[in-house]
Amino acid sequence: MSKVILYHGSQFQNVTPTFGLGDDKHDYGRGFYLTENFELAKEWSVCRPNQDNGWVHKYELETEDLKIFDFQLENVLAWLAELMKHRDASDSKRYHVLSEKFIAKYGIDVSDYDVIKGWRADASYFYIAKEFVRDNIDVDILEELLSLGKLGIQYCLKSELAFSRLHELKEDLFAVPYDVFNEHYNLRDSSARENMRKLVDSEANKVTNVFSTLI
Repeated sequence: MSKVILYHGSQFQNVTPTFGLGDDKHDYGRGFYLTENFELAKEWSVCRPNQDNGWVHKYELETEDLKIFDFQLENVLAWLAELMKHRDASDSKRYHVLSEKFIAKYGIDVSDYDVIKGWRADASYFYIAKEFVRDNIDVDILEELLSLGKLGIQYCLKSELAFSRLHELKEDLFAVPYDVFNEHYNLRDSSARENMRKLVDSEANKVTNVFSTLI
């Protein structure tokens, strides 16, 4: 049986993963989000500015009979199209008209999958997204920008079957001090934005193959 160890960073000590719950406006829509990276889970558990300590819950996911879609194996435009289905990078009429066309051209139907795997669109992502939809970023530097963001890879459980294959290892519950790991989170984000701005302002950004020209 194939298994993977995953972590869920939360502000809550008691968490019950439940099929059908979650926020439609998260990266991959409604579902339960986890990561293989323990350090990132600690940061994500205290990323809110409320000064509350967080918790990292450890899980074991049985993957043998699950259909897992991995956006890392697709063109980065497919990942951006998936995010556009759930999250707005702009509230302008131009964006809403063009994003529908972008999704129609580059989007992938992942509705039949039990688990979606891909980058996490944290705060630094929105710097990329907003500049991209304003036609300020060439598609040729998109993947490098994402690597600079160190977004981290997350799993999103989507189906009842996936939830039934998830088991918490409660003895490994980890308490996360806010004052330490919120600073780590903010430093990662500020460093990512600085490096991204340097690349966007560099000669490598030809601003030729941009959002509106890709449709």
